[in-house]
Amino acid sequence: MSYDQQPPAGGQQQPPFGGQPQQPYGGQPQQPYGAAPQQPLRPDEEKTWALLAHLGGILFSFLAPLVVWLVFKGRGPFLDDQAKEALNFQITVVIAYIAAGILAGITVGVLFFLPFVVGIAALVFSILAAVAVNKGQWYRYPLTLRLVK
Repeated sequence: MSYDQQPPAGGQQQPPFGGQPQQPYGGQPQQPYGAAPQQPLRPDEEKTWALLAHLGGILFSFLAPLVVWLVFKGRGPFLDDQAKEALNFQITVVIAYIAAGILAGITVGVLFFLPFVVGIAALVFSILAAVAVNKGQWYRYPLTLRLVK
């Protein structure tokens, strides 16, 4: 087809040289942003990822529950709730560590044990949360700031 001819009925151009129509991005059909929602997780998968969000906070602070929440957001109500709960708790723990360090510094070491107390409490509550989540129960940490809703 030359450039001065009209496109065929239906308004679509024919592929050049008799080939197949080209798809953008390596042959995959292009979909609008947000058009294909991800499938919900099975209950056992939700429980596993919620467990990892709670236990991951022991090793990686707020990063583990943040990653779990961002990656799996909207794929299950139990996982959404527990990942946010673990994230809120780990953010609260970071704030408590900072406050304990400041108090230990201001008192010239008299309250040196406060960061250790915060660490032990964080460990105990994270394990309690992991045990509850492993049983399929919804867990709420005590004394937690609910910053992420």
